[in-house]
Amino acid sequence: MFLDKLHNLRERYNELAGELSKPEILSDSRMASRLGREFRFIQETLPSIDEYEQTIQSISEAESIIEEGGDPELIELAREELPGLRENRERLEHNLTIALIPPDPNEGNDVIVEIRAGTGGQEAALFAGTLFRMYKRFSERNKINIKILDSNPTGLGGFKEIVFKIEGAEAYSSTKFESGVHRVQRVPETESSGRIHTSAASVAVLPAVDDVDIEIKDEDLRIDTYRSSGAGGQHVNKTDSAIRITHIPTGLVVTCQDEKSQHKNKTQALLVLRSRLYAQQQAEIDAERATKRRLQVGSGDRSDKIRTYNYPQNRITDHRIGYTAYNLPEVLDGDLGALLEALNKADMEDALEEL
Repeated sequence: MFLDKLHNLRERYNELAGELSKPEILSDSRMASRLGREFRFIQETLPSIDEYEQTIQSISEAESIIEEGGDPELIELAREELPGLRENRERLEHNLTIALIPPDPNEGNDVIVEIRAGTGGQEAALFAGTLFRMYKRFSERNKINIKILDSNPTGLGGFKEIVFKIEGAEAYSSTKFESGVHRVQRVPETESSGRIHTSAASVAVLPAVDDVDIEIKDEDLRIDTYRSSGAGGQHVNKTDSAIRITHIPTGLVVTCQDEKSQHKNKTQALLVLRSRLYAQQQAEIDAERATKRRLQVGSGDRSDKIRTYNYPQNRITDHRIGYTAYNLPEVLDGDLGALLEALNKADMEDALEEL
């Protein structure tokens, strides 16, 4: 069965080689890039497949020599080689099993991240601001570009809502597990009695997609313009450059006001709308598959509590995988490496169980 799967991987490699030579694929940069990543990944795996098949053959030959008897020296040599061959087989099986996991089609994409204050009033808005700064610091640490598309700030540095784009080859892979409810337990800046409050903010991570992925018809859109809100004085935008787009079939509403140009705001708003529609579509597909995986990647689902940030205990806990660490200040400063490693490991384990 395992060898059959490896054979299928070889066939997929040959199929991709043919696809990547077609003019219609080469003229579609996004499709060519996606298929090219898969092609290169399998190409890098082929030497291990060759080694695995050779190892299987060597084990079979050694076992035959031992079973059939004959030359004592050959039998002894076969017995000496078998443990190493079997150990190499196990190593190769582990590595090749990982290679059999279907690639995520969104790898390499930019992402749209939406953070919204949840239960907890002003403290929830402050926590939304804390989460935004965490992702901003993570992006800075990893030299990933971040761009605010829309925001609704409150006093003391909080946000009722903030929408931003993270750009770069690692944008999706480093944020795809962040969708869900993030809970905080701390003494709010607005609390004078020193009591610990619990509040929450929701995060949605949406792969940034283009016209190839989602078709949006002009007649399905209602586009309104309005004047951007600002800090007052010379910073107030005196033109109607902010954009509100309503997708009539679904009722989805997207606003964008952080660019000074109406045209740029419209472009960014359409990008967010397209990403939300794509996430909706993917969520429906995942529901049909009835997957049991702990980590619902890229669904934008905000219904489940995924993580708790406990300030008094200096603790961060990811409830999906049972991960707990006591380095909260470092995490909030963008040091997400250990957490991301644990999430990726758990996701791989789930994927292997589905093979």
